[in-house]
Amino acid sequence: MLMAMQSIQNYALQSNNSFNIKTSCSHIYFPSNLAELQQLPDLTVEPFYILGEGSNTLFVEESAPIIIQPKFHGITVEEQAEYYLVTVGAAENWHELVCFCLTKGINGLENLALIPGSVGAAPVQNIGAYGVEFADFCEEVQWFEFASKTLHALTKKDCDFAYRDSIFKQSHYNKGLITQVTFKFPKAWQPNLSYAGLDTLSVASTATEVMNQVIALRSSKLPDPKVLANAGSFFKNPVVSVEEFITIQAKFENIPHYPQANGEIKLAAGWLIDQAGLKGFRHDNVGVHQQQALVLVNYGSDFGADIISLAKYVQRVVVEKFSVTLIPEVRMISHLGEQAFTALNDTHPIGKLSHD
Repeated sequence: MLMAMQSIQNYALQSNNSFNIKTSCSHIYFPSNLAELQQLPDLTVEPFYILGEGSNTLFVEESAPIIIQPKFHGITVEEQAEYYLVTVGAAENWHELVCFCLTKGINGLENLALIPGSVGAAPVQNIGAYGVEFADFCEEVQWFEFASKTLHALTKKDCDFAYRDSIFKQSHYNKGLITQVTFKFPKAWQPNLSYAGLDTLSVASTATEVMNQVIALRSSKLPDPKVLANAGSFFKNPVVSVEEFITIQAKFENIPHYPQANGEIKLAAGWLIDQAGLKGFRHDNVGVHQQQALVLVNYGSDFGADIISLAKYVQRVVVEKFSVTLIPEVRMISHLGEQAFTALNDTHPIGKLSHD
């Protein structure tokens, strides 16, 4: 007998988003296997959103679209002569996966410790930190296609990974969902200490020592969303042309910059916001974090629109000072589904308030 997939009507989502915004959806589905995925309703009729742990999501209205929250669990390890293959369900917690691997002597993810969210969300955003990206260890992504109701095995090449980007945000956007991920970790390992903050460690450091340093660095800069509501880094680090960079550097000699393989220059969004005088800026119940300017925090607002107004204000101030436009990394969700940041109205403009 086919078991019915768990689903709930009129579901409150405040505890399902790290910004702690009050919103609710008309229906939420919790598929946990292929048969239940095949029971999903026709998703071309109404707007929907695929939700992981809500750590990179901002609900901008009091009503959300239909929500699908996959509940695929489990971790399996296959050992080969020169590498490990680790297959992980999409609903597993990312940081717990990092810890699991290290306890098994499987190294590679230590630089990505303490990143909030689920494993299934990691390929979508191609998460990265401290010189390492998800794509570095991706072997395969299992993806369920809504139209054909079938599973597809996508290779790393198929996923078309880029900086905070993938095929799941492009041609495969909203056409399916990720059920599990397989990683490939070479046994021949050495620590990646290229990033500032890790370069003080010895090249003989263990993966656990690297992870502990990453945790210490992140904890010193990033507020715990369980204590102070936030979604981590709100904006992407902007990438500019060499010509644009030379113009900016002429005015700001000490600007941190990171040359990219394609010849462009990546800038540090947090530094730009800080230099614009916005670190610690607060307006009513929202603000810019006092220690990490890249993080927008919710001190007690129930409304995603307040975060939008703050984000647009930060964007305006940075453009005026550096002629660089910051693009949010966080995904914006209205009752119509995911929305472009540029399409959202600034309903409560903060304006030219003093931030000295």
